Amino acid sequence: METVAQLTERLAPALAASRYLQRELNARAWLADLLASSIDAPLSANAMRDFLACEAPDEAQLKRGLRRLRTWVICHTAARDLLGLAPLSEVTEAMTRLAEVSIAHAHELLHATLAARHGAPAGSDGSPMHLIIIGMGKLGGRELNVSSDIDLIFVYPEDGETSGARPLSHFEFFTRLGRQIIAAIGEVTEDGFVFRVDMRLRPNGDSGPLVSSFDALEHYFIAQGREWERFAWIKARALSGSRHDELAAIVRPFVFRKYLDFGAINALRALHTQIRAQVARREMATNIKLGPGGIREIEFTAQVFQIIRGGRDIGLQIKPTLPVLEALADRGVLDFDAVAAMEEAYVFLRRLEHRLQYLDDAQTHDLPATPEDRQRIAVAMGFADEAAMLAELERHRRIVGVAFQAACGDPNEAEHALDELWDAGITPEHVATRFEAMGFKNATAAADRLAQLREGNRYRQLPESIRERFDALIPRIVEGCAALPNPDDTLARTLNLIETISRRGAYLALLQQYPQALRRLLELASASSWAAEYLTTHPILLDELLDARPLDEAPDWPAFACHLREQLDAAEPDIERQMDLMREQHHAQVFRILHQDIAGKWEVEAIGDHLSALADVVLEETIRQCWRKIKKRHTETPQFAVIGYGKLGGKEMGYSSDLDIVFLYDDEDQSASEHYARLAQRLLTWLSSRTPAGTLFETDTRLRPNGESGLLVSSLEAFSKYQNESAWLWEHQALTRARFVAGDKRVGAAFEAAREEILRRPRDLAGLATDVIAMRRKMLDNHASRGDSFNVKDDPGGLIDFEFIIQYLVLGHAHTHPKLVANLGNIALSRICGELGLIDAARAKAAADAYRTLRRMQHRLRLNGEKARLPAGSAEAERGAISALWMDVFGRAA
Repeated sequence: METVAQLTERLAPALAASRYLQRELNARAWLADLLASSIDAPLSANAMRDFLACEAPDEAQLKRGLRRLRTWVICHTAARDLLGLAPLSEVTEAMTRLAEVSIAHAHELLHATLAARHGAPAGSDGSPMHLIIIGMGKLGGRELNVSSDIDLIFVYPEDGETSGARPLSHFEFFTRLGRQIIAAIGEVTEDGFVFRVDMRLRPNGDSGPLVSSFDALEHYFIAQGREWERFAWIKARALSGSRHDELAAIVRPFVFRKYLDFGAINALRALHTQIRAQVARREMATNIKLGPGGIREIEFTAQVFQIIRGGRDIGLQIKPTLPVLEALADRGVLDFDAVAAMEEAYVFLRRLEHRLQYLDDAQTHDLPATPEDRQRIAVAMGFADEAAMLAELERHRRIVGVAFQAACGDPNEAEHALDELWDAGITPEHVATRFEAMGFKNATAAADRLAQLREGNRYRQLPESIRERFDALIPRIVEGCAALPNPDDTLARTLNLIETISRRGAYLALLQQYPQALRRLLELASASSWAAEYLTTHPILLDELLDARPLDEAPDWPAFACHLREQLDAAEPDIERQMDLMREQHHAQVFRILHQDIAGKWEVEAIGDHLSALADVVLEETIRQCWRKIKKRHTETPQFAVIGYGKLGGKEMGYSSDLDIVFLYDDEDQSASEHYARLAQRLLTWLSSRTPAGTLFETDTRLRPNGESGLLVSSLEAFSKYQNESAWLWEHQALTRARFVAGDKRVGAAFEAAREEILRRPRDLAGLATDVIAMRRKMLDNHASRGDSFNVKDDPGGLIDFEFIIQYLVLGHAHTHPKLVANLGNIALSRICGELGLIDAARAKAAADAYRTLRRMQHRLRLNGEKARLPAGSAEAERGAISALWMDVFGRAA
């Protein structure tokens, strides 16, 4: 072990930077030996506890022992930090451990003494009850600096009375205990203090009781909790006691809303404005914590997104600042480069903060007044002189200021050139004139719509705070619409959306706060009425407009399946929350595909593939969730499968397609049919029920054996028997587009084998053709156009003609050409039939290209809310190509 002289020599750089360290070593003879024996490693919590066991074994020696521990820990930490042996994380962790160990030791001794006099508090079930000491702020986030206050809140689970000879109410017992703990930690004695204790964050602040029961805390949050308190409670962490889960259940809904809470930005902005005003009054512009670009702005940037998104994303319900920033970057909420720069600034500012405080153990965040001390700090920070340090400080503060302004600044502070259009005193004629000048085709209608909105009851009844956001948005919406190719349609669609969501101030705040989100909204509304309606129905998806990355990223369905499963498992057993979560996640994926679709990223076949893959994931997870909720079940893994038909089976799903599904099982247990029928019913309910988050799918099970009169769930054996002995031709046609989509893979493989056997059955081609033609005529009688239009799907030369051709070829030739059984899609199957010589290859290609074009036309029409009808005479080339193939196939076959 080093001698005192050797230690002093080794500590020379630290002593030069810290008068406090010099004073303590000179005044406390016992300190040098302790430092010499411990300086080469971080101090553990156990080492601190061992120290207190010797120095503060009872209440009489408690205060002295705690203060001696503080001296050792801070001097040890300062020495290691100033010698370059300790990273920032070690410094903040050492100070946090000091607080935790000191609080725990004081609590244990003082509780025991008080309980000996008055009896111990107990819960209604007889279990021991202790004071729950909640660490707030930097203590809660494990980020204490070396001269921090500690912000505490005291709560206890339930009211009652102690059991001693001189009983106290639980409120009185814990109030006395709380006061004693504050004195033990914060009172200044001849040995100093441990931490200054700040209790002002408790309910009602200094005017409130020192301790609160769980019931009182919950009532306060509901009745009086203020927005700024939500930010304070983000970092709350229980340091003592038990029943922490009950406490979390009270705190979490106050801090984290279930919806995206963009309105929190305004609350944080107001809090920041108050701090800035205080800084200006006290001339604290150089304060590295509260001043511009300081530590607080980094913390606020992290916290505002925790408040906004933490209710939906439990991964953001964490406490330390740097991990929060990294999580936000991972989610695309903040830019990776911006986060890296903020993290670098945070480390720099916190290291500088500690060196300011090492100087004299003062609670300061201001640079020293004297040049000599500023030079000391510069050298301790690794700079040659003060000027170099100040230049680096200014660089970091500038970066932080820009990042904070981007995240939390008000983009609508300045007046807008079109504000007058929303003025109640302006005439509709004047508004129409301005609209006409901006390029609106029907300026009068646009002006009238704006006037109706302003005079409508929905707008008039809005709270003032929400109306201010609404007022700020309208001029910007008009300006954005005017810049798009179809301003009239875009404005009408967007105003419908804004009016619908107007009571949810958080959504308006999002569009107000993030101009890029408003711009993308307007582009979507311009491109597709269906997209605008989808957002109106599911406004929670407005959050998706903040991040441009999904436009460039192809869906990763295995990763999505894992993410969905994790979220649903985390919400177990709350079935309502799980159903909402699945809907929210499904809608978000649909919206991303839609966004990419409108941007031209995908062909129509790829869109069908992605939407079908999404449905597969949802069905797979729905089976798992519904089965686990059937308490009486004969097996842990259901031998049950979902078979997709129609659009789902053919991987041609559209944005609003129903699910045509059939349920099969292969299980010999006597109770299997009953259990799987219950599973199927739950599954249908899960998929089609409307919850606050909307619906997933409409479902159709009429393709099951015997249709609506048949059993909801069939055994695989019964299904095969029906298909071989009783099925109609149209059911075999439907089977050409069927596939296993979810459930037990063994059952799925058995279905595929049964399907192949049925489809490869030899058939009389002439009879098959006659039946197919008869079925097609029947459909034409029911669905074909009667007027001057072409129905892209149902009319001759349309999509169904091509699909019937492929179904006929599969049913007629699969027994000699097994590759036709594969569910590859109509276009691929037509190419294979051409290669096999079953149809003319060139004609098959022409018809397949026509089919693709018609599907694209149908898709675009539906994106704008139109029926799949074209004017008579449209798409003549495509109709001709498909009709030519029809005549070629059925002319010879018949």
